[in-house]
Amino acid sequence: MKVGSLFAGVGGICLGFKNAGMDVVWANEADRWACETYRNNFSHTLLESKIEDVSCTDIPDFDILTSGFPCTSFSIAGRQQGFQDEKSGHLFLETLRIIKAKKPRVIFLENVKNLVSHDKGNTFRVIKESLSKEGYFFKYKVLNSMEYGNVPQNRERIYIVGFKSKEECDNFDFPEPVALRLNIKNIIKPDEKKDDKFYYNNSKYYNMLDTAMKNRDTVYQLRRIYVRENKSNVCPTLTANMGTGGHNVPLVIDDFGFRKLTPKECFMLQGFPEKYKLPSIANSHLYKQAGNSVTVSVIEKIATNIMCAVKETTIFA
Repeated sequence: MKVGSLFAGVGGICLGFKNAGMDVVWANEADRWACETYRNNFSHTLLESKIEDVSCTDIPDFDILTSGFPCTSFSIAGRQQGFQDEKSGHLFLETLRIIKAKKPRVIFLENVKNLVSHDKGNTFRVIKESLSKEGYFFKYKVLNSMEYGNVPQNRERIYIVGFKSKEECDNFDFPEPVALRLNIKNIIKPDEKKDDKFYYNNSKYYNMLDTAMKNRDTVYQLRRIYVRENKSNVCPTLTANMGTGGHNVPLVIDDFGFRKLTPKECFMLQGFPEKYKLPSIANSHLYKQAGNSVTVSVIEKIATNIMCAVKETTIFA
């Protein structure tokens, strides 16, 4: 099945669908730095432009449309303005414009958990009514990456999967939870020295970190006057704020001292393979990209179930 992707970011959704055996043929992303990371890992057409500038006549045919439309309008970390947000509140409507024009067999949407409750449920009601009006049957569910993606990150997101066929929708189920086998040490490899710039060993915060950071199995968050330990031994939700500087990147202990997670480790906490190619750009861009991305392993499981639902109703030649 052929896949087209809106708001493709660095390719997390595309990689998940590719890993499930699907053919990603086209993608769109507006952020130049995210596009650089994307092109490092995919060779198909990537249209670098705002979605408002995307002409439906220029998009190749596909069976599945994916859209991880920006979530700041609905997130607790953002302003929660929803469709009233002039910057990004209309981006679901742009997704809907392309759905109307291309009429894909399957649609896949991803967003923050807060989308469901935003504006007392009215925002989500508009989305559901819009999809139904276009003839889609759909299911949705909030999944936590540490419960469904085997990554040690506490990250809840809502996933909406729609089908033109009611039978295919009935055949589709979201994946079952899986045991969390990976831990923080699997990601950070504490016996491997990282670049000195990631360490706090010569920082004015060293004494505070030395007092507070004792557990090598978890991550910490540095605040101005205290250090917070994540006692669940998983990483808290990675956010785009990691790219804004300050102390927004979680901290860990390795054999060489106290340090922040590297961009590569943040990508791996999102389920990207270690071999995923990161370009030589500022770490601030890479941190932001990791925080904005999706958990690849969760996407792959959902995509696999989409494929199974479609196969049950289709006789392939």
